[in-house]
Amino acid sequence: MKTIKHLANTRGAANHGWLKSHHSFSFASYYNPERMNFGVLRVLNDDIVQPKMGFGTHPHQNMEIISIPLKGALSHKDNMNNKRSIEVGEVQVMSAGTGLTHSEFNDSKTEEVNFLQLWIVPEEQNLTPNYEQKLFDVKERVNKFQTLVSPQDNLVEGSLGIHQQASILTGSFDKGKESSYTINKGKGVYVFLLEGEIEVSGETLYKRDALGVWDTDSIIIKSQENSEILLIDVPMI
Repeated sequence: MKTIKHLANTRGAANHGWLKSHHSFSFASYYNPERMNFGVLRVLNDDIVQPKMGFGTHPHQNMEIISIPLKGALSHKDNMNNKRSIEVGEVQVMSAGTGLTHSEFNDSKTEEVNFLQLWIVPEEQNLTPNYEQKLFDVKERVNKFQTLVSPQDNLVEGSLGIHQQASILTGSFDKGKESSYTINKGKGVYVFLLEGEIEVSGETLYKRDALGVWDTDSIIIKSQENSEILLIDVPMI
């Protein structure tokens, strides 16, 4: 078994006033050659956007982009005629492919928006861009993992598809609960703790800590407190 631990306070940080962001991997002005990626997971940003502020129209290409709101609602607009609000409980997937442009904005006059944005390198380049969004039933993740995102060619029922052999799962576990997760050959799992306290492979994680695990068949996750967990299962090549 191989592991790499990323404590919350070791993430890259940026404060632009309207935007406060923590970067698990090198991004924008944060560069750390030892934290470029975990397998095909290239970006994991933890963003807080102030009221009536947001990201202006900007381009993406050849990347699978997943946004997960944790607090508030984020308005989305793109050049594929999608104009939607993404709220807590929903997940958005954009396959940028040959190229797309979009904007993200916090329409609230009073509340911050906190959301995660993940970038996963696709299996193929220059695919046709695509957009999907779905509201998930949070009751389906109580003391078990719910699949949010899975491979387009091997889609888990009810999840959103991406062009990579990668999956994103989440679960809300009560204190004292234990769960196992199987890791297939050539894959690794990045365990990102949203809230609470857990133990994974002998390592204790607290809020926003992460542990990458690979070269093993499975992991055991023990909840020391009520916890919300994100699992990102990716090829390690």
